[in-house]
Amino acid sequence: MAYCRQEGKDRIIFVTKEDHETPSSAELVADDPNDPYEEHGLILPNGDINWNCPCLGGMASGPCGEQFKSAFSCFHYSTEEIKGSDCVDQFRAMQECMQKYPDLYPQDDDEEEEEKPSEQAKEAAFTEASAATEQGSSS
Repeated sequence: MAYCRQEGKDRIIFVTKEDHETPSSAELVADDPNDPYEEHGLILPNGDINWNCPCLGGMASGPCGEQFKSAFSCFHYSTEEIKGSDCVDQFRAMQECMQKYPDLYPQDDDEEEEEKPSEQAKEAAFTEASAATEQGSSS
C-alpha cells in the first residue's frame, strides 16, 4: 500500500511493486527561462548577470555591493581585446571600499606579502592597457 508523508520541506513517497507495474502518468513541465523564482547560474538565459547567484558569495550585497556590481558588470560586458582592461577604475573603487571594511572582507597577511609583486605587475598591466586604449581612442 503506497503512502506519503511530509518531513519538513521534504515529501517522502513510499510505493509498492504494484504501483510500478503501470506506466507513469506524470507530465513534465518545461522550464520557463523567465521564471523569476527559478534558480539559474551566474548568467541568466538572456545574458544578464544573476546577482542572486549563490556563487557570488554575497558580494553583490553589503557595503561594497554597488562597487562590486559596477566592476563585475564592466568586466562581464567588456569588449576590449584584453577583457576587463577598461574596468581598472571600477575594480580600484571596489578594492578601496573593501579596505574600509577589513572585518567583512579579510585579507590574509601571509598571502598578501607573497602576492604583492604579482598584484603590482597585474595593476601595472591594467594601467598600461588602459593608457594604450586612451591613446588609441584619442588618435
